[in-house]
Amino acid sequence: MELKEYQRRSLKQVENYLINLKDCYGRVKQNKELADFDFAEMAWKKTASVKRYNSKQNGLGHSIPNFCLKIPTGGGKTLLATKAIDLVNTHYRQQKTGLVLWVVPSTQIYNQTLRTLKNKDHPYRQQLDLSSAGRTKVIEKGEKFTPLDLSENLIVLLLMLPSAARQNKETLKLFRDSGGFQEFFPGEDQPDKHEELLANIPNLDFFGQEKGFWKRQIKTSMGNILRIVKPIIILDESHKAYSENAQQTLCGFNPCIIIELTATNKDDSNVLVDVKGRELDQEQMIKLDLHIHNRANLDWKDLLLESIKKREDLELLSQKMESNVGNYVRPIMLIQVERTGNDQRDDRKVIHSEQVKEYLINTYGIPSDQVAIKTSTKDDLKEIDDTGGLLERSCQVRYIITKQALQEGWDCSFAYILTILTNAGSETALTQLVGRILRQPYARKFSDEYQPLNESYVYTFQQQPSALLEQIRKGFELEGLGDLGLRISRDDINQIKPEIVPKIRERFRDSASTIALPYFAKKDGKNWRPISYEMDILSQINWGQVDLNPLFNLQLNARERLSQDLRVNLNRDLIGNEELISWSGEASIIKERLKYDPALIARHLAEDILPNPWVAYDISKSIFEVLKSKFDESRILDEFIYIIQATKNHLSNEKNRLAEDIFKKSLKEETINFVVISNGLFDITKPIKTKDTKRLTNNKALPIQASLFDAVIEDDFNQDEKEFVWFLEEQQSLFWWYRNVPRQGYALQGWQKGRIYPDFIFTVEEDSQPDGKVYVVEYKGVHLKGNEDTSYKQAVFEICNDAAMKEIDFKTLDKAFKNRAIQFEVAYGDEWQQKFRQLLT
Repeated sequence: MELKEYQRRSLKQVENYLINLKDCYGRVKQNKELADFDFAEMAWKKTASVKRYNSKQNGLGHSIPNFCLKIPTGGGKTLLATKAIDLVNTHYRQQKTGLVLWVVPSTQIYNQTLRTLKNKDHPYRQQLDLSSAGRTKVIEKGEKFTPLDLSENLIVLLLMLPSAARQNKETLKLFRDSGGFQEFFPGEDQPDKHEELLANIPNLDFFGQEKGFWKRQIKTSMGNILRIVKPIIILDESHKAYSENAQQTLCGFNPCIIIELTATNKDDSNVLVDVKGRELDQEQMIKLDLHIHNRANLDWKDLLLESIKKREDLELLSQKMESNVGNYVRPIMLIQVERTGNDQRDDRKVIHSEQVKEYLINTYGIPSDQVAIKTSTKDDLKEIDDTGGLLERSCQVRYIITKQALQEGWDCSFAYILTILTNAGSETALTQLVGRILRQPYARKFSDEYQPLNESYVYTFQQQPSALLEQIRKGFELEGLGDLGLRISRDDINQIKPEIVPKIRERFRDSASTIALPYFAKKDGKNWRPISYEMDILSQINWGQVDLNPLFNLQLNARERLSQDLRVNLNRDLIGNEELISWSGEASIIKERLKYDPALIARHLAEDILPNPWVAYDISKSIFEVLKSKFDESRILDEFIYIIQATKNHLSNEKNRLAEDIFKKSLKEETINFVVISNGLFDITKPIKTKDTKRLTNNKALPIQASLFDAVIEDDFNQDEKEFVWFLEEQQSLFWWYRNVPRQGYALQGWQKGRIYPDFIFTVEEDSQPDGKVYVVEYKGVHLKGNEDTSYKQAVFEICNDAAMKEIDFKTLDKAFKNRAIQFEVAYGDEWQQKFRQLLT
């Protein structure tokens, strides 16, 4: 599964934190003067210095590294969690096996998560298998496992939050003494061993008294196993786990790290990654616009009939799309009613689920297998979930009737329409259910021909417009989409739509209409086309030219970390070790080594670096053959994780090096040219719809004057970008400026995969004439100066400037752009003012 740009950025931030975490942990352990420092907070300050860190302690009083991935609904939280587990094991724990405690808040999310993690064909499970070299076990509470299982596998234990957040620990199975786990504990006839383990881990539950005849006997419970093995905790919907009781219980499991997943974090969460709704929108992952149909008619059957017709229109369009391009979508309508109980049908003033079902089947003639009821007492979807789910072609469901059962954790990208049949005075219906219809099928928009399948729809009646919009905004906030709260289209008659189409300022129209920006392009027959990374760069790489010598010369650590018998002692902290706790003289456990398998590293390479799996395998095999000639196999396997990471990093750099060579050679040989293409790739005069929120003003609180379009939305700019705009507005030589929109505006394809979307385009007056030089600007904060991404963009811009100095072929150009100079610049936060003052003087 190819990651979106914000997902790659998020994982890079997690990786940076974990690298810093391991470094700070080592420094604190090795330096007695730093013993009182919180290594997790130290790493946080190195990674996210401007954000406050809230420390947590485990049941032993030790620091627990913890961070939050704040990602909106539909943003792939679970996928990022599986990849984060791999990063934790690679950079921090430095082992592939162990225990992951995956905590969820509801039965709905529990069943959904369990189903995907157990399905070996699902991307989530495939990522776990990739991380564990195919040794993943997903278990539920009550399933037994042994220390040997734990030493050989990555075990994911799924747990409901109510099971963890105990009120009375004596009544919960998780904390009860139970059979089947004896191998994790000393024998009953070894009281001294029990005391030794309790001295090392004092928060274990036990029977008896320290001064009693049998002394204290540790309970053989799952809760105690968790405290011993120090799991990774994945805390899904973490905002629901911030009661004092829940936090004490989770921290009392002595986790090595806690990773929170949520769309709406609590104030005490350490938000390491904060993805905005607009990023999901730009990556085509959510169905926007959202259309609200608010009807004055009180008859619920009329409203239901209108929404049924809309669903049928969508299905006809989806069938056309499937026959033309093969994309399968079966639009589903969610219907919220007021009552669902068997004893509540007699009240004619309220709308009951069975009443709606009978109307759909008996009056409208919808087949019964297309209608399902999902309530706390009746679940028609359970059998469907057990046989593949709502996305399967064999599934017939098109209408789901519910009251509250779909409010949280329910996930189906085929859900397009929400019809609210509850009391018009209800303030929670829209707020709680709107997020269920926002996820875009296949995480990408369909072509304009099928645009209605890129949007979502709500039908309701007798709602006050202001209250209606407020409910929607609250619903967006609950889904982590608060910044998109006004991307709503109200289809009520005589009401103003909150989304607008900006208008170009007339005094700039003639100048802007002559703008035609250049691209790196190849000749395709008689026409030019923009280069494709996959077709024109990646496919041309000769992997035989990869320099493998740095990998052949890897220095492997001499220490032996595997195949050891260990036991817990008083002062040892096991964070980061690969060994499993065992008791000498009892169940002595020796960890089975990973088997020598070049295919494993090949799978890592083929995932995101080297597209040809056979080449990846050959490279992997050659690396191991050289290493085997220098080190014995046990040493290689001990450092297997390090070898994989070093190989990925080096080959990624080599791929970029060879791609850059291909790109520059093609430019030199003129098989790639920097040309202006007249086939309408980007028209700067074409407006892009935007939300009608607060407008940006200049630094004197006056309206912006020099923007190409009249509507400039403040939320689209961070503070540094605002200051850049304010600076431009004050320059006498400026004619107009334009804010380039990511994923929709002007983009350059260089030799790396991601396109470059510059932040600003502006033009200046020369000799009192408006058609002067055009500047294309990428703005970078000072903290990004010198990093890989910034250096790459700087290098591409330098090539653009060199190419722009040469004569550009305008023979096919319909616009009068001849003789207009163009300059590409990267603006850094600490020097842009001085630089642009010189350029614009």
